[in-house]
Amino acid sequence: QYLEKAALTERLTLLLNALPAGVVVLDADGSFVEANPAANALGLVSGSTWAEAESEHLVATETPGEFLAGERRVSVTVTPLDSAGGRIVLLHDVTEAHRLKSQAERQQRLAAMGEMAAQLAHQLRTPLAAALLYAGNLENPDLPAASRVSIAQKTVARLKHLERLIQDMLLFARGEALGRETFPIRDLVGDLAHTFEPLARSRDVEFRVAADDDGETMTGNRKAIAGALTNLLENALQAVEPGRGCIEFSICRGATHWLLTVRDNGRGMAPDVVPRLFQPFFTTRTDGTGLGLAIARGVARAHGGGIDVTSKLGEGTEFAMTVSLGLAGESTES
Repeated sequence: QYLEKAALTERLTLLLNALPAGVVVLDADGSFVEANPAANALGLVSGSTWAEAESEHLVATETPGEFLAGERRVSVTVTPLDSAGGRIVLLHDVTEAHRLKSQAERQQRLAAMGEMAAQLAHQLRTPLAAALLYAGNLENPDLPAASRVSIAQKTVARLKHLERLIQDMLLFARGEALGRETFPIRDLVGDLAHTFEPLARSRDVEFRVAADDDGETMTGNRKAIAGALTNLLENALQAVEPGRGCIEFSICRGATHWLLTVRDNGRGMAPDVVPRLFQPFFTTRTDGTGLGLAIARGVARAHGGGIDVTSKLGEGTEFAMTVSLGLAGESTES
């Protein structure tokens, strides 16, 4: 029986060494028990801890769960190994797959930009024509002072609409969340409350927040995520009735993703409208750019998630945005 176990151990060792993916076995303290040659090639060698390996050899990327190890890009998965607290770390080289994916996304974005150029020209033409018309009226020397102020305000409003269109277009064209950080959930909630509460109050709309806050942290682009959620909240604000409206924002942690939900009791949407919501330049509002929801979905996708919509006429709408926990969001040290 001893010889059988020895032979089995030898076969498993040979198999482990032959695997193209890096494999690291950790004990309950996070110390290396074993690392195969593919892991050694990435600088992960026995005698160190996973925390040391992460800080010295792995650099976080914009994609949750993917890291740079020297010139290679690897996908890292941590899985419990046994009841004693051991873990096994799998490191897959995704350098070529990432290159091909980035190339394909770049081509798709260029194609989309080509289609959107004509749409953008059309979108810019209307507010620009209005601004030029208002500005032309200001040349009238006999224009009363009150009318001059009113026309000037309308001109500025149209120019601001133009500015918002261009800013949203640039955000959409960028197409991904740049830069990642780990930040407290309470900071994200604070950002949203600071931005949105005054807007809700000005329209006499109730704003409720329900967030898991046990010192939890999220990894991603905080500014981009806050911007995407602000877009969802502003859409909800436009849908509710002043004095009677209620908007709820909630955030909770699931097994693999954060769930960020914006729910309103507004007028809701017809079934044929929902599938078109994320199309660039589609809007049901005269003052909307039609890019806010497209940008929000792009941010969610860049963070390994997405956005689902549930709406019913006369009852309200719910936007459920997910953001991947990623490796940094998992407890890899306990």
